[in-house]
Amino acid sequence: AEGVLYLTPGARFDHLLSLPEGRAVGKNVNDAMRDIEKHNPQLAGVLPKTYEIFNSTLLKELLKQVSEIPVTADFDAFGRIYEYFLGEFAMTQGQQGGEFFTPSSIVRFLVEVLEPYHGMILDPACGSGGMFVQSARFVAEHKKNPSDELSIHGQEKVEETTALCRMNLAVHGLEGDIKKAISYYEDLHDATGKFDFVLANPPFNVNAVDKERLAAVVGPGRRFPFGLPRADNANYLWIQLFYSALNAKGRAGFVMANSAGDARSSEQDIRQKMIEDSGVDAIVAVGPNMFYTVTLPCTLWFLDKGKKKTPRADKVLFIDARHVYRQIDRAHRDWTHGQIAFLANVVRLYREEEPDFTLGGDEAKAKLQEVFGKKMAYKDVLGLCKAATKKEIGAQGWSLNPGRYVGAAPGEEVSDEDFREKFGVLNTELEKLTGEAHDLEATIAKNVAAILEA
Repeated sequence: AEGVLYLTPGARFDHLLSLPEGRAVGKNVNDAMRDIEKHNPQLAGVLPKTYEIFNSTLLKELLKQVSEIPVTADFDAFGRIYEYFLGEFAMTQGQQGGEFFTPSSIVRFLVEVLEPYHGMILDPACGSGGMFVQSARFVAEHKKNPSDELSIHGQEKVEETTALCRMNLAVHGLEGDIKKAISYYEDLHDATGKFDFVLANPPFNVNAVDKERLAAVVGPGRRFPFGLPRADNANYLWIQLFYSALNAKGRAGFVMANSAGDARSSEQDIRQKMIEDSGVDAIVAVGPNMFYTVTLPCTLWFLDKGKKKTPRADKVLFIDARHVYRQIDRAHRDWTHGQIAFLANVVRLYREEEPDFTLGGDEAKAKLQEVFGKKMAYKDVLGLCKAATKKEIGAQGWSLNPGRYVGAAPGEEVSDEDFREKFGVLNTELEKLTGEAHDLEATIAKNVAAILEA
């Protein structure tokens, strides 16, 4: 059956645990891994086969512990164990950890906003597959079978990471079409206009992309519909890849560097076209220390091609969630289920949808009623959210920085991040005015010289 792994007798716990003392347990586990791959093609070349580096006593104890997980446990109990170890490993790997793992609370929020009940999902920078797993969990919590409802597609440039992704899917009872590819240059899923949902956490501020290789896929109806940015920065290549992969009603949610929201020049032109095309639905500012790899804050973008024919076609929702978090330890934060549900339901209220408390329960409902009233109707809330019109956004230089619109709640102190953000905006404006002043000086000098020579 789909989503089920077949284990031959030699690959099962009872056989491995019954091996007599003195037998090379590591070799037998390696053989079991090869046998599993043989009978489950989706795992071909994925499973580790280096168990002989461990002594037999340790391996048998580990096998015993895992075998005691009750068969009545949650449907993806093994998957949750795998996720736990992925997260712990990512925390020890620093910057490299971020290449394959996005913290689960961030992923869950993206999924809650997109609501992937049914359809085709793409992650063109899929890492270890957390976006797919959380999408499947969302479907399961809403009483559907993820294997029946979701068609999973991913691309990842690192071969070893595609193996992590395929294994992550397998231990959650899922299958997907995961391919090794550099997504700027390769579109192995023929993605343009095809997908219902796109979720991603791409690498930020990548440089040295060979834009000559992209020239053939620039323009309306292609992978880069709004043109290539002149800056040596791939953020707006990623953003357009996500946008162009969506079908007429598709939604995308992804993590992006803060700097992308205020980027100038050709990047601003691309951003303006997306906003004018009514493709940008919501932007959420996230505070520092939410990721294992960087302490800086980031932004979550949500695109929705289906909003053009809705009352919110002329608006973008901005949420400042930098003050919403749970402190895990000195260096790390996350969101609780209640916090995730509260923020996601702010988006639902803005969309005029019914709130969903499947996640977060009474805690999220109480907070939503506290902020938006018993009837839970959307309104702009100083320091939290603002639905800005295209005209308002245009007046701000087409900025997608929530801090420019949401403002600060009464009595709220200005954080260091806010100060740096505002200082950066002012400095950019000063540089622009200084450049214009120099141009004006040159023009005046040229005109004076012409008069004197006359």
